[in-house]
Amino acid sequence: MKKTFELEDLDCAHCAAKMEEGIRKLDGVTSATVSYIAQKLVIEADDARFDEIMKEVVKVCRKVEPDCRILLK
Repeated sequence: MKKTFELEDLDCAHCAAKMEEGIRKLDGVTSATVSYIAQKLVIEADDARFDEIMKEVVKVCRKVEPDCRILLK
C-alpha cells in the first residue's frame, strides 16, 4: 500500500533526510520519501501491517523532529 501524508512543522531538509533514512529501515517498509519543500511523506509498506508500521513511523519522526506532526487521515 502506498500513501501520502502531509507533514506539519518540519523545520529543515537535514531532518527530513534523517527521518526518511530512519523510516526506510523499518521492517515492512518498501519505500519512503520525506519532502521538506512539499512538507509531505510518501510511504509504501506492507498492507497487512500498515497501521502498525505507521505507529513506528510516527516514533521515528518525533525522535528526529519532536515538533513535526504527520497528519494521519
